[in-house]
Amino acid sequence: MKYKTFNVLPEFGTNTYLVWDDVSKEAAIIDPAAPSKILVDDIKGMGINLKYLISTHGHGDHIGGNKSINDNFDVKNCIHIEDAGLLSDPNENLSTYWDSEIIAPKADIILKDGDELTLGKEILQIIHTPGHSRGGICILAGNILFCGDTLFAQGIGRTDLPGGDYSTLINSIKSKLFVLNGNIKVLPGHGTDTTIEDEKVGNPFVGMMTSL
Repeated sequence: MKYKTFNVLPEFGTNTYLVWDDVSKEAAIIDPAAPSKILVDDIKGMGINLKYLISTHGHGDHIGGNKSINDNFDVKNCIHIEDAGLLSDPNENLSTYWDSEIIAPKADIILKDGDELTLGKEILQIIHTPGHSRGGICILAGNILFCGDTLFAQGIGRTDLPGGDYSTLINSIKSKLFVLNGNIKVLPGHGTDTTIEDEKVGNPFVGMMTSL
């Protein structure tokens, strides 16, 4: 599995990820944060078949480029059922608060925990991790975890927004993510990459060192 990181919304520092199977050339884009000609041109120049657009959750800084991707590629829009309504509601996706009024295309595929999407012979496993939002998900692709705003390097997603809940997020991380192989590379929605083991040990919110 190959991936590439884009930062098309620098004011929010949102990580947009392109992931693809190097054999079949089938690809998915995760959290296109804003319209970007550079992003579109890069994808078109790679000789890949963009199959899915996956939103890890429905906040405006993660779905702002969904329409642009749909305008340029024939993709299936995927989001967890609990966040599907945020796509079309600027108040619920919070974009109203920075005067963007984002309305993204509706979902084609409604996701739930345990679902699998395929890119060639590669599998993207959907892990429902509510807490930052009700429908937050992580996407496990082999030894890579795309985790949206669930888990960061030395941090966690904020829980003071509508649909957020601190205890729910902590439980999601501990019960859904920290049971995974420690060597799995974590690619968050903001900030730098990390590993499951590094966060399991040293994350100041959920790590083992927290209780010492």
